[in-house]
Amino acid sequence: MKVIMTAAGTGGHINPAIAIANKIKKEQPSSEIIFIGTNRGLETDLVPRAGYELKTIEAYGLSKKISISTIKNTIKTIKGISQAKKIIKEFKPDVIIGTGGYICGPVMLAGAKQNIPTILHESNAFPGKAVKMLSRKIDKILVGFEIAKSRIKKANSVVVTGNPTRIKTNRITEDQKNKLLKGLGFSNDKPLILIFGGSQGAKAINDTIIPLINKKLNSNYQIMWAPGPKQYETVKEQIKVNTNNVKIVPYIYNMEETLNACDLVIARSGAMTITELARVGKPAIFIPLPNVSNNHQEYNAEVLKNINAAEIIKEDNLSPEILNKQIQDLIKDKNTLKQMGENARKIDIQNVEEKIYEEIEKTIKNKTEKVNRN
Repeated sequence: MKVIMTAAGTGGHINPAIAIANKIKKEQPSSEIIFIGTNRGLETDLVPRAGYELKTIEAYGLSKKISISTIKNTIKTIKGISQAKKIIKEFKPDVIIGTGGYICGPVMLAGAKQNIPTILHESNAFPGKAVKMLSRKIDKILVGFEIAKSRIKKANSVVVTGNPTRIKTNRITEDQKNKLLKGLGFSNDKPLILIFGGSQGAKAINDTIIPLINKKLNSNYQIMWAPGPKQYETVKEQIKVNTNNVKIVPYIYNMEETLNACDLVIARSGAMTITELARVGKPAIFIPLPNVSNNHQEYNAEVLKNINAAEIIKEDNLSPEILNKQIQDLIKDKNTLKQMGENARKIDIQNVEEKIYEEIEKTIKNKTEKVNRN
């Protein structure tokens, strides 16, 4: 199988693409897979690190505001469609699969015009502009959450598959959890709160946690905190108190172990975070990233909020005192935390990569039969 994966920008777009590519390679080791992205996002690091070739084109988000910059970016994006067409003609893929980012528009449109089977995976609960724009032009849309399906009104085909994630463990014993806590340098006599802001970090969350620690509001709970590689040094410099019950790291590479060890998560509400929490069954306090396309992070957070698996604090209302009160209200009752975690598991979808792989094979077969009939 010859496959073009296209994704750009954040880990939330790129990691699912890598997971799908890895599944294809596992099922068909002789497959040829390349990625198309930009030269500006995390794909420039994550894709080569995963062992795949990355080709780059011009692609920018569309804005309703008219400006010189918007006009220039629109022209560059149109040029990107031509660049994508050239790559597609040279590579001759059996299928093109997009998982998010501005890059998907030019690449998927170019593929559809050349009659290549095209599949778009939408990980968010509220589908973005690109999905709506492409919904009638591509062959199939795969979605991470059931509610997303009802929000795509016009599409050739929409299938709920779930979001691919590297986290596989669904349940652990209390002894296993205690071993994980010890391995991370924490005790089991106080709740462990895991705090992170995604692959880029989150300044608003960091600016709240610094005074929370400096005011010693966390005396009855432990904190594992990843402020992000770019903000790590600045954060460390601003902590003015002894941090025996706090561990600060630039980035969490062992996320599966850390999630299983913690009792409560504080984070943004990207689609992959929702997926991971559902897999391991952990309650959360979400601080959705504001001012993003279609306010999709708030819609993501509501997926767990609506089943009593999470609480939401909007960034405008965020303060050390408000966040600490919400933490204290949740950790005072272990049964409440446990029930919230069990509620989160209700939306977990198993065998996601298998489901996606099946849909890829079906799409290629159906498209080939359709082309042959015509």
